[in-house]
Amino acid sequence: MNALLELEQTVLAEGREWTRRRLEERLQQASAGLAAVCPATGRPLQDTRWRDLQLQTVSGVIRLRVRHGYSAALGEWICPARRAWGLAAYQRVSPELEARVCYTATAVGSYEGAAAMAQRWGSSVSDDLIHHHAQQRGAAALGLTLPSPTVAAHEPEFSLVLMLDGWMARERGADWGASPRQKDPQRIAWHEIKSAVIYRLEQRAATASGRGLLLEKFVVACPPETAPVDFGAAVEAQARRRGLGRARHVYLVMDGAVWLWDLAEDRFATAIKTLDFHHASEHLWAVGHALHGEGSAEAAAWVEKLLHQLRHGGEGRVIRRLQDLRAPAPGRSAETQALLEREARYFATHREHLHYEAMERAGAPIGSGAVESLGAQLQRRFRCSGQFWMRPGLSHLLTLAVFFKNKDESFLWN
Repeated sequence: MNALLELEQTVLAEGREWTRRRLEERLQQASAGLAAVCPATGRPLQDTRWRDLQLQTVSGVIRLRVRHGYSAALGEWICPARRAWGLAAYQRVSPELEARVCYTATAVGSYEGAAAMAQRWGSSVSDDLIHHHAQQRGAAALGLTLPSPTVAAHEPEFSLVLMLDGWMARERGADWGASPRQKDPQRIAWHEIKSAVIYRLEQRAATASGRGLLLEKFVVACPPETAPVDFGAAVEAQARRRGLGRARHVYLVMDGAVWLWDLAEDRFATAIKTLDFHHASEHLWAVGHALHGEGSAEAAAWVEKLLHQLRHGGEGRVIRRLQDLRAPAPGRSAETQALLEREARYFATHREHLHYEAMERAGAPIGSGAVESLGAQLQRRFRCSGQFWMRPGLSHLLTLAVFFKNKDESFLWN
């Protein structure tokens, strides 16, 4: 075995054992100093006695002797140490270890992988234990109302950016356990996870190579089949926590999904709204291919000219060009005509959402790449090969992941 590897592992084990003993000693001292009184009345507990308490921590298992007593007012046995340390009645895992395994469960592709990862950073825990605590904390997180962060006395001026989108998750269908003989069983059900990214415009930056990045961002991701109105409320609540009411400008970037624009008018009517440039370009490509043939040089030349106009202040000319195409032409199929009319209406509907040159001059985004990146990140955890979720398991872990991404996890153990 490599000598340095062996030596480092030995010293790490010694350090863990020292930490375990130190924690055990301090907790034993703290427990001895706690008054055995009823939390409801303040009166001494009845029939007090000392009992063993075993707790699994990041440093290993600690064993304590703690007092218990009976509360006549509450009609139950009370352990002052458990209450003081925020432990549930039968909890055997410390809050710090619980926080670590919960985070690992959101970052690794499976509970089995999370257990293997925990083993590597020194805690031997089972995937069942991780699953239990992740689901328990995720369920609790669903019911929490979070406070707004403290506002600096001299907060600099800022603008807020919101990006909304959705991605598909795979759940067990109504016929998940159906017999092989059943005809056309619905074993899999796909449902949309509505998501959003919120950040201050001033938090945009770029790497040395020019790749864009966000120094700080906050996210929303709602369980499957969340109604658009409820998703809108969740996005608005998170945006208000991040300064929506104080922002100089609010920029909203989305694709063309009708429900998103209905939500925007309902919750963010005064925001400066932009249709994602990539989605706009896809619609122009659909027109070019319909007119000149899929993948043809003529289609590319036609589309690229209009894209240049669209990007550089010529959105009015692009809309007029599409409107002109609605006039019937000899030899044009009914299918092509229907597509041209549909795309012309699409761009006319988004007439006020195509000011890409103006947005770039203002330093605002014209694409929704940040929320699409969020979807890709979440899919690495929630849409792995072989994953078919049940609704509670998906909802609880997704909620937990959002808490960690927003650095709100302290509220789960406070």
